[in-house]
Amino acid sequence: METANPTSEVVVISMNPNSGATDQRAVVDKLTACLTEYGFEVLLLTNIEEMIEVVSQYFGGRLRCVVAAGGDGTISLLTNKLPENTPLAILPLGTENLLAKYLGVASDPVELANMIVAGNCRQLDIGRANGKFFLVMASCGFDADVVHRLHSKRKGHIRHWSYAKPLVSAIRKYKYPKIRISVESSDGRKLKATPCWAFIFNVPRYAMNLPIAAEANPEDGVLDLCTFRGGSLLRGLFYLASVLLRRHKNWTNSKTYHFTKLTMESDVEVRYQLDGDPGGTLPLTIEVVEGGVTLIVP
Repeated sequence: METANPTSEVVVISMNPNSGATDQRAVVDKLTACLTEYGFEVLLLTNIEEMIEVVSQYFGGRLRCVVAAGGDGTISLLTNKLPENTPLAILPLGTENLLAKYLGVASDPVELANMIVAGNCRQLDIGRANGKFFLVMASCGFDADVVHRLHSKRKGHIRHWSYAKPLVSAIRKYKYPKIRISVESSDGRKLKATPCWAFIFNVPRYAMNLPIAAEANPEDGVLDLCTFRGGSLLRGLFYLASVLLRRHKNWTNSKTYHFTKLTMESDVEVRYQLDGDPGGTLPLTIEVVEGGVTLIVP
């Protein structure tokens, strides 16, 4: 584990005003006050382009870190926009906060201020999907369709019950098309699969803590793929039950792979999502980027 430059005294807080279920400005203000008491110069920015300009000005010198005040999508956005290996700290204000939960980072601004003072840094692998970085997970199929439906109608903060309407819509309309996947496994083999569901993990976290890929490790130089073959709502409920019981790896309908690169295609339009945000439609190429992000951790 590395330590941030002790002479760096600028902290940039990037706040996503639409992240999470409520307005969390009070939490951000408390973090700002704590950091100011420690002697940091704190800059609070909500405009991404302005933030990039400011970070570029201080990067490599006075910048201690950029605080991602939001959810997993906010962290991914910053990873994609900022100079490579800009130190990031997480103030989890989103709906799920999967990466923060994995790292043991709470939404306590006093604790986070102390972490930033300590400056313990950890480099994690990330995924790159059609050139765009993701930190936690990606998926293709039914759940990605739900994500796209939600964000197409999004207005303001997302709450857990915000998924109800797009979920019902996807249940009624999704057709479960086949996905053609070509995998370059971690041992050099080239494998092929044609599932209806595909989940890619860098960090072993998914919504509601479902243990789809509980062995995923963001420091092992590979990503983890889990696929489910059958295409129907009934099959989906069966897969959900098997995941909850941690039995899905025992079924022939489910396959898991450690991989460094894969491609996905389909004969019809199939959507994918990255860290809970819409990604686009197939085709898709995903590869691992070792040590691609630097995070301030407990």
